Amino acid sequence: MNEQELIQQLKQRNESAFRWMVENYRNRVYSTVFNILQDREEAEDVAQETFIQVFESVNSFKEQSSLSTWIYRIAVRKALDKIRRRKTRQKLNQLLPWWMPNEKKSAGTSFNHPGILIENKEKAAVLFKAIKLLPEQQQLVFTLIKVQGMNYEETCAILQKNVKAVESLMSRATVNLQKKLEGYYKNLNK
Repeated sequence: MNEQELIQQLKQRNESAFRWMVENYRNRVYSTVFNILQDREEAEDVAQETFIQVFESVNSFKEQSSLSTWIYRIAVRKALDKIRRRKTRQKLNQLLPWWMPNEKKSAGTSFNHPGILIENKEKAAVLFKAIKLLPEQQQLVFTLIKVQGMNYEETCAILQKNVKAVESLMSRATVNLQKKLEGYYKNLNK
């Protein structure tokens, strides 16, 4: 099924087309949001929310970008919303710990990325922790390009930014990560 046929069937609320779309995009959508959120449960929720929104709003899809770009744009937006809500909840929990006593603590306590070999887990955990310290836009660009393996054009389309802006963000993210990781590698070589 080509993209145009898929879009038309989705607009007609065809369930088998929706299942086909989910089947073909779910792993990459999940991987993208997992790399942004670093939390399995939240990534699963965001991936599911992404496909629900795609199904509900496909009639408003203007086809100015590819379907996959539109899907990833929704996924990234939802992941960022989740991060913002998480930060707000963490601030509230610090101010009013009695208000949310059962609130899940930050996902930084253990690192379990499905695509990383056991012998590389420590290095990967340090890298992902450093990525989380980057400003939001740098974090996104670095994650999409270096972690997800997307090219600059895809990243530009998803983030709705021009190539110069994405290149600049990538350059700043790389410099900032090098600074943040400098101490780790100095200690590693001692």
